Amino acid sequence: MSHCDILASVTLLQKSVHGKGVEVMQSVMNTEMFDGKNLIVFDGECVLCSSFFQFMLKRDQSRRFQFATAQSPLGQGLFRQLGLPTQDFETNLVVVDGRVYERLDAFAAAMGQLPGVWPMLSLCRFLPAMLKDPFYGFIARNRYAIWGRSQVCFVPDEDLRSRFAPLGFQSE
Repeated sequence: MSHCDILASVTLLQKSVHGKGVEVMQSVMNTEMFDGKNLIVFDGECVLCSSFFQFMLKRDQSRRFQFATAQSPLGQGLFRQLGLPTQDFETNLVVVDGRVYERLDAFAAAMGQLPGVWPMLSLCRFLPAMLKDPFYGFIARNRYAIWGRSQVCFVPDEDLRSRFAPLGFQSE
């Protein structure tokens, strides 16, 4: 599959979902290019985000997820398609069963896919937006000041590289 084919398959569809009398727009993507696996897109320069990546990598023993950095061609394409900033990343993205999740809902979707007690953390998705959005926004805006920014270029070994989606890692 060529780079152009991969980026073209990142095209997101916006679909209207009706539930409890409310119409919501969901972002959905074709996940064939990921061999049916889910996807986590994280800021590769953010220490907190990279720690989340390491956390998921360690606990995702069944390899349900592939990964991509937000700085990679795949990450940039997804952020652009969603109308999100492509330089100052304010969210990780999590794609589960083709549905794209952002912010605290992304964390909840990822936790829901792990074994053991971790799915209990997915209950945070039920928090009212007036609570979870300001909380997540505060963390996102201050993550570099609190946890720092990686000054070292992350270079995965061959085994770890296999966990990244096509075009999901940008090597300098």
